[in-house]
Amino acid sequence: MNTNTKYLGIELKSPIIVGSCGLTADVDKMVEMEKAGAGAVVIKSVFEEQIVYDIKRNTHIVAPTDNYGDSYEYLAAHVADDSLTRHFNMIREAKRRLTIPVIGSINCFSYENWLTYAIKFQEAGCDALELNMAILPYETTTSAEDVERTFTQIINTLRKSITLPISIKVGTYFTDMAKQLQQISWMGIQGVTMFNKSVQVDIDVEEETMRNASYLSAPEDLYNTLRWTALMSKHMRCDLSASTGVYSADDVVKLLLAGATTVQVVSCLYKDGVAKLGELTKGLEAWMEKKGYDSIDKFRGKLAVRPNEKASVAMRTQFMRYFAEIQ
Repeated sequence: MNTNTKYLGIELKSPIIVGSCGLTADVDKMVEMEKAGAGAVVIKSVFEEQIVYDIKRNTHIVAPTDNYGDSYEYLAAHVADDSLTRHFNMIREAKRRLTIPVIGSINCFSYENWLTYAIKFQEAGCDALELNMAILPYETTTSAEDVERTFTQIINTLRKSITLPISIKVGTYFTDMAKQLQQISWMGIQGVTMFNKSVQVDIDVEEETMRNASYLSAPEDLYNTLRWTALMSKHMRCDLSASTGVYSADDVVKLLLAGATTVQVVSCLYKDGVAKLGELTKGLEAWMEKKGYDSIDKFRGKLAVRPNEKASVAMRTQFMRYFAEIQ
């Protein structure tokens, strides 16, 4: 059974890849993932916020002030370089020990560091780069145009500065989701990942404090990803990697039928272990054999919304069918 696919211009032995997470910060774990059947791994993101936190913790300075002068800049640069060096050494080791593609991942808040980090990922030998650009427009002064401008500036800058294939990992906070996703795909990038798993917020009613909720996705989170994969996969000029809520081989099949190029998994590995990758792969192969498909290309996108179809009509048909079945 041929489960080979091409993603970001790179040949993969499987469309199932491990998304950016704490598990992909451990080279031994990544070796296990390859043995279990992963088609590629996305390295744990470099978060600029973490670098800033390390600077504050190691310099014991909350913020640069005139009192510290050049000494702060020196200390901050040293701590940042040390933190990044460890990360990129890990990537180099992963490249030495793995035969599957290693994809870097970055998440920044300052414009200049998107470029700085991207160049370092390229120098470390990554096969591609995923930009984690899920922007939460929580400030009332931020407009849809501001968000679109940010994407455009960063993507255009990196396309001119690095040769790595680029994928953009997006969130769901777009005013015009379909239009914006399509426009991003037209910017000369090689892929889009849908969707970023945002940190969920909860409240402790006893302590009356804000806290983080579960960081894992739930199986029902799949449906939003499935909807947008089906709606957008035939309307974009780049690959589409589907993420969030994938727990079973059936989930993988659904997303491929909807048009996903690859399927990213994370939460199910935390829940069931890295061996889960083997279960997903065997389940995909068993389904393909049962249905008589000898390659993924034979069924990928079979249930995607075609460019000449009216998505609103198709979705309303499903809506009406649902209620027509209720007697």
